[in-house]
Amino acid sequence: MDPAVSPAGRRAAAIARHLAAGALPVPPPLAAAAALLGPSPCLSYAPPESAENAPAFPPTELRALLDGHHLMERDWVFRVMEESQLFCPRQRGGGSRVFVAPDYNDGKEAQREATMRRIAHLAQRGVFRGWLTEPGAEVELRKLALLECLGVYDHSLAIKIGVHFFLWGSAIKFLGTKRHHDKWLLATENYDVKGCFAMTELGHGSNVRGIETIATYDSKAREFIINTPCESAQKYWIGGAANHATHTIVFSQLHINGKSEGVHAFLAQIRDEDGNVLPDIHIADCGHKIGLNGVDNGRIWFQNIRVPRENLLNFVADVLPNGQYVSVIDDPDQRFAAFLSPLTLGRVNIAVNSVYISKVGLAIAVRYGLSRRAFSLTPDDPEMLLLDYPSHQRRLLPLLAKVCLMSSAGNFMKKMYVKRTPEMSKAIHIYSSALKATLTWQNMITLQECREACGGQGLKTENRIGIFKAEFDVQSTFEGDNNVLMQQVSKALYAEFLAAQKKKKPFKGLGLEHLNGQNPVIPDKLTSSILRSSKFQMDLYCLRERDLLKQFTEEVSLHLAQGKSREKALMLSYQLAEDLARAFTERTILQIFLADEMNVPSGSLKEVLLLLRSLYVMVSIDESVSFLRYGYLSRDNVASVRNEVLKLCSELKPHALAVVSSFGIPDAFLSPLAFDWIEANALSTGSH
Repeated sequence: MDPAVSPAGRRAAAIARHLAAGALPVPPPLAAAAALLGPSPCLSYAPPESAENAPAFPPTELRALLDGHHLMERDWVFRVMEESQLFCPRQRGGGSRVFVAPDYNDGKEAQREATMRRIAHLAQRGVFRGWLTEPGAEVELRKLALLECLGVYDHSLAIKIGVHFFLWGSAIKFLGTKRHHDKWLLATENYDVKGCFAMTELGHGSNVRGIETIATYDSKAREFIINTPCESAQKYWIGGAANHATHTIVFSQLHINGKSEGVHAFLAQIRDEDGNVLPDIHIADCGHKIGLNGVDNGRIWFQNIRVPRENLLNFVADVLPNGQYVSVIDDPDQRFAAFLSPLTLGRVNIAVNSVYISKVGLAIAVRYGLSRRAFSLTPDDPEMLLLDYPSHQRRLLPLLAKVCLMSSAGNFMKKMYVKRTPEMSKAIHIYSSALKATLTWQNMITLQECREACGGQGLKTENRIGIFKAEFDVQSTFEGDNNVLMQQVSKALYAEFLAAQKKKKPFKGLGLEHLNGQNPVIPDKLTSSILRSSKFQMDLYCLRERDLLKQFTEEVSLHLAQGKSREKALMLSYQLAEDLARAFTERTILQIFLADEMNVPSGSLKEVLLLLRSLYVMVSIDESVSFLRYGYLSRDNVASVRNEVLKLCSELKPHALAVVSSFGIPDAFLSPLAFDWIEANALSTGSH
């Protein structure tokens, strides 16, 4: 080998260039080597599309499956935001590429006012038309689709709109009657009033039954007197209360003639038309937060304010002028559950929004991984693309599989909600609790991994992933603490088990029909073809769920036999409860995706769906100790699963770009890191 072009020769040439800069004499051999090699070229950006093969399947078809509905309306609202200066368009990375994102350098007051200006623009463009006044499942699905897209731009924007329409508006629509609908729904839709939702208190969040605000009926004046009796009863984290809301739904303990009738919902005005806080109401700001500073969360104290009798939302229960309490639901527990119904739509929205945000993070991280290089196998080789490393594939591609299956689960939940009947209430509550918890937890896992996979660039606010972590962390605890929601899922499954035993009837609903058959049999030796078989995957998930349900029931029964109360017995069995809730949710997600996959004709897309589904299952097994802990798989089979994960990652990698392209997120809503990140950081672009 010519020493001038060997690794040693290259190092010598580099030394020669440094020496030349110091005007020192360069030995002739080194000078010759330097002349031969010339200046070292800088790294250049190559779009992932230039090196990756053409998609093996039509990304538009996968998008139709993942988005599920209202694709044209989604594209329209994305354009509405892109075309307005209110959404802070910025040109970055050379050429004509423009990105839109809030200016997080603004203080919280500026962010709040910017949020309201954007809402006014969206209202003027007709985005909210029919959200509360037009009936039908299609209208509700369109509303959900548009809000998902608004959340991709800014979580504060989505939450501010969600509180107004999904909490305040839904409470009036579902808990109120005609007198409330006629007065408030159109006014809400047109933003003639700005509503908020005062349920959470300083002393009570998840335990809504325990709230301490009191509404006492005055039969002489035919009014309710709403009072905050102590500091722990102050309404807390009320979105919209600190600056903008004119009215609120107040959840209070209803007292009539000294008797408590439990939690009820009341309409109350908190500001006048000029924005001044009304007498006997005190409002304070919750302050700066780690995220969501475009939402004016506030605290509210009521000092014996009076509201008309007609302001009680009376679809479930009413108070007659003489003070007689009447209700269409006799059972207090069922009545309380009905008052919480507005929260269900909020949970559905939070769950599907979290999936969209995971898609944004993955689209950025995968594109970056297909254009950023680091290290080489030998000194003479070019540096490798990040996503060519098996370890990088293992970090990102399982997340890609999970977000695709969770998209199907989100669509299932939305369609179930918009076609709901009273008989479906229990199932909707269980599904929305399980999926809200699981999908929001997974979103935070995904964002953290994507942030790390982008290295230091992931910390830059303009690259979105890092700021998303702070913005969406709240999803784990609002509209229901995730751990509490998953406990509710296990309790509901326990109740289903007891009911089936008592009635001696087969299980029906919630996908539990598999409990009516024999125990699935898992093969002793798992080959690749078996591991990728949908039958094996469902059998394994069903085996785990039915065994954990049996174990959970037996453990609770043991505590009951020892004299403990039902609630205490359930509390002490929390470890099995957690495993059971996870087993139910993962089986549900797989079952939903399999149904979608079956509707896709044979071909390249179906083959990719099989890869995504199998990777989801294998990674879920690899990440859960329950399969080994409870003996559903042997150690050898668990090892086979882990090896299969690596194979599936390698097979999915050629499709990664096509999969993230199918997410349907416009380039402007990604970040400079997803495109020419070198030009975006060039000196000519200034400081960012």
